[in-house]
Amino acid sequence: MVPCKPPWSRPYAHVDNRGTCTYDAGVRSEGHTYNVSNPMVRRCIVVDLGLMDFRKARSKQKEAADSPDRAESDVLYLVEHPPVITIGRSGDRKNVLVADEKLRSYGVELIDTDRGGDVTYHGPGQLVAYPILNLDKHRRDVGWYLRSLEEAILKTLLDLGIQARRIKGYTGVWVEDKKIAAIGIGVRRWITFHGVALNVAPCLDHFALITPCGIQDKGVTSVRAVLGHDVPKEKLIEQFLHRFGEVFNLDVVRLDDASRP
Repeated sequence: MVPCKPPWSRPYAHVDNRGTCTYDAGVRSEGHTYNVSNPMVRRCIVVDLGLMDFRKARSKQKEAADSPDRAESDVLYLVEHPPVITIGRSGDRKNVLVADEKLRSYGVELIDTDRGGDVTYHGPGQLVAYPILNLDKHRRDVGWYLRSLEEAILKTLLDLGIQARRIKGYTGVWVEDKKIAAIGIGVRRWITFHGVALNVAPCLDHFALITPCGIQDKGVTSVRAVLGHDVPKEKLIEQFLHRFGEVFNLDVVRLDDASRP
């Protein structure tokens, strides 16, 4: 296997999961807000963490989840990670299909994590979103939250001309029988962490290093593979932010705009 070349100037990253299987998932620009038609909507600050080590991004989520500011507003982190395989608390090491030495030769890190679920891959080419939402201010319903994350991705993909779907018994978003977006969440004191990863243009070969969440009879795909061409990163991010704000009834504000009058 040849290490994949990053597809974007600054790619993105996340996970793969089934049911309660995993966890893992803001942006800088010249000022846009989304879903502001209802003056009663809750504000969500979007923060672009850029390329960040998985452990550091997890620490950022913990800080945000523990902040008293969650009573007033939510946070959405966008981030990408260097190639990494993570093993959740209920993970099975046999779902990592190559030895540690091989992983190192491919430039892929292996990390045990505090999330639920099994084995997943994060790497450049994924749009990863970590929503830190206060469900006390939305709806105390984890199932509703999962389905809402799926809905935001489904609508984003439809905007791009991709007909995606849910599959009964699995979490995530699929094109035919191939997963295009993985969802894995954590909720503590009704504050969410981890999140969603949309495969935009990742190195799909890297998924062959694992059995994602132990699912052996399903494949993995990407926006690039389905459309046959790349989608500009900023265009995709703006579509996702629009749909995320719409689904969760949020005024989504990029960090650079949050301090403006």
